[in-house]
Amino acid sequence: MPYKKTKELPGQVRSHLPAHAQEIYLAAFNSAWLSYEDPEKRHGNETREETAHRVAWAAVKTHYRKNPQTGEWEEKIPKQMN
Repeated sequence: MPYKKTKELPGQVRSHLPAHAQEIYLAAFNSAWLSYEDPEKRHGNETREETAHRVAWAAVKTHYRKNPQTGEWEEKIPKQMN
């Protein structure tokens, strides 16, 4: 089911991701929830919720990375264009 606020996100998301990453997660989850209502659009035998969570994590990973030394999620630094 879609989330209205970041405080409704799963505990693992709230406790590990920075606030901005949580907003990305929420928006991506809700969009995927609407987009993947039809089971034929989903990957394999995933439920609608599983697909939405997978899409949400992928969206977060486009802007954030987990620091291998600290284990903390941090925003990716955009590459400089020359």
